[in-house]
Formats: sequence, C-alpha cells, structure tokens
Amino acid sequence: MANETFETRCVHAGRDDLRRLGVHAPPLDLSTTYPLPDLETAAASIESMANGGGPLGNPVYARLYNPTVGRFEAALAELEGAEEAVGFASGMAALTACLLAVRSRGSHVVAIRPLYGGSDHLLCSRLLGLDVTWSEPDGVSRALRPDTALVILETPANPTLALVDIEEVVEQAGRVPVLVDSTFATPVLQNPLRHGARLVLHSATKFLGGHGDVVAGVVATDPALASELRQIRIATGALLHPLAAYLLHRGLQTLPLRVRASQHGAEVLAQRLAGHPAVQAVHYPGRPGADGRGLLGRQMHGPGSLLSFEPRGGRPAALRLLQELRLVTPAVSLGSTDTLIQHPASMTHKVVDPRTREEVGISGGLLRISVGLEDPEDLWLDLEQALEAASSTRLVLAAARVPLQSSRSRTA
Repeated sequence: MANETFETRCVHAGRDDLRRLGVHAPPLDLSTTYPLPDLETAAASIESMANGGGPLGNPVYARLYNPTVGRFEAALAELEGAEEAVGFASGMAALTACLLAVRSRGSHVVAIRPLYGGSDHLLCSRLLGLDVTWSEPDGVSRALRPDTALVILETPANPTLALVDIEEVVEQAGRVPVLVDSTFATPVLQNPLRHGARLVLHSATKFLGGHGDVVAGVVATDPALASELRQIRIATGALLHPLAAYLLHRGLQTLPLRVRASQHGAEVLAQRLAGHPAVQAVHYPGRPGADGRGLLGRQMHGPGSLLSFEPRGGRPAALRLLQELRLVTPAVSLGSTDTLIQHPASMTHKVVDPRTREEVGISGGLLRISVGLEDPEDLWLDLEQALEAASSTRLVLAAARVPLQSSRSRTA
C-alpha cells in the first residue's frame, strides 16, 4: 500500500487477511488457549515465539500471541514506517520493556526532560538498575558514556509542549539507539523513525484509541529490537488484551480526522488564550516564537491538539479555574473525543521532584489542555467564563485595571 495516502492506509492497514477470511470487520479473538494439532507443531511454535518470532501455524496460548493484537501491530508499524511493532498492556509497560531490552548493551541512559511524569519517575527510581544522566537536547553527546544503552526524549514534550530536534539528537547519539515518545504527535503529525530514531513509543491509551476506553502501549521499531521486546512481553506477561487491540485498530481508521479536527480547535484556543488579559503565558508549538528550530513542516506536519497555559495568579488561580469549568472536563489523560484539562504539578508530574518541575517549566500555575472534537467556540466560552470567575484573576485584573474583552469582540 505504498502508493496510497496516509488517510487511506489508516483505514486499510492491518486488514490484508480479511478478504481471505471472508469477513468485512476484523474478527475479535478472545481465546486464551488454542487446540493443538500435534505436539511437534506446537513445540516448534512455542520455540519460535519464545525467541521473539511469530507462531508457526498455532498460537498455543494467548500470552504468546494473539491474531487480533497482531493486526493492530501490523497496522501501527505501517503507519509509523516501521518494519514491526509490539503492543503492551500500557505505555509504561512498553517503556519498561524498552529499557529492559537495551539493558544488555549497558546500564546507562541519557534522557531529555521534560518527559511524562511516570517515565521520569521510572528512570529516577533505579528500579531497573539503570544509571540516568539528564541532558539538554544539545548536550547529549557530552552525556554519553561507553555503557550508554539508550537516549530517551519526548516531543512534543509533556506538559510544556517543547519541541526537540530528533535528527540533531540522533546525530549526537551516534551508535546509541534513540527512543522517541511520540504520543502527543501520533503518526499523523510525526514519524520519528524517518528522522533516525530506532524506537517510537506511544501511550496508545491516548490518540490511537481516541475514545477514553482503552489502556495500552505500543512500540514501533526494527525486527531485532521487536524480537527482544516480544521476548520480554512473554516473560513479564505485559501482553496487550485482544479487546484493547481491537479498539485500537478500529481507532486508527479515524485517527487523521480526529487529530486534525482537534488540532484546529487547539489553534483557536491558543490564540484566544494568548490574547486574554487573565492569562500570563501560553505554550503551544504553533504560537509565534515557539518553534525556533523550524521543526513544524520539517519534523512535524502540524502543531498538534495539546496546549498548556498559565493564568495570572499562579496555582490558586489555576485551581479555581478548574472548579469553574462546565464543559471542559478536569481529568488526566489526553487524545480523547472530549476536551480534558489537568494540573500537571498535582497530577501527571506530582511524582517528579518539585525543584526539577520548576526547572523544566512545570510551574504551580501551569494547566494542560487536550482539545477534543467539540466546537471551539463552545470550548472558548467555557474557558472564558472560568477565567473571569476565578477570584484571584478578578483581583489581578482589578489591580491592573485591565477590562475583560468579550469573546464576541475577538476573532479566531
């Protein structure tokens, strides 16, 4: 399907066997075990899967392989331009498997902040026996050691939306593999493998599922690392449930439509928030000056549908604003059809050291929004009334004697 557009491939990827099966929708296989035709075939199949390969005609047992999971993996690999992909029970299970897979190459990891709070916490915990050096994007080469096994980055970064030049990091890393958490971008807006990364990680819970009803992770990579990841998944039991894989595969069909529609909403809200006197700062890749390295168009196909902002008045104003919202839902996670807002310092990045949070721009007043598919005008009216209702915001505005503007006097 190399000649089809990305949108067409999203609809048809991972469905190559449906005509042969005589079905239109991919079947959902919930079997935990499979009848064995003979012991020799079963033994050969188990040996193949234990070594990171696929089944030889018979999956034997669901922890080893599931055809519904396999279809989703094939589809995601195609959309990322990867040879293979491996699904996991969650994004954190996927990251853990990646760290275990490179452990034989060394015990040192170079990581660029900010990362998702759970990722940061796992790296700092030393649970996996890894030594981590935190680096700025332009300092990766200086942070490398002979035992460096992996370089990790997230772009756009959670929750500041900072962009990292993948090609620059890959060049600095040399022979050390680079893992990119591309959850915020999705394959619609960014394909890190094409810029030299060796592993692409997604919390599939987010945009890939897209409806807030599935927890999963997936890694797209080359056959050698995919084989190691599958071995780890079998040994640790971090398998992706077939029902989750079914929902994820279905979600891929509408992924481009959802991402681009919510991106439009984010662009509208970022502009409106930036022009509101009660807002101190807006962080969004599409804002003027936010993309100093010219990565939009070169690395990303668009600024995405997440943004963060800081209301005047800091943490008290941010918390009051959350209480006043009526349409936007205060909740963690992102990439769903409805708009979610959360306070990173209290939620997703609570486990990160407070001093580190401040150093990477996660202030007490920072709020992160994942824009959904609602009408941007409805979302703005809700955000505007919440800003105006926050008591600390009123005090700030009164002291500054700055009148509030009606949304009807501003254009998108």
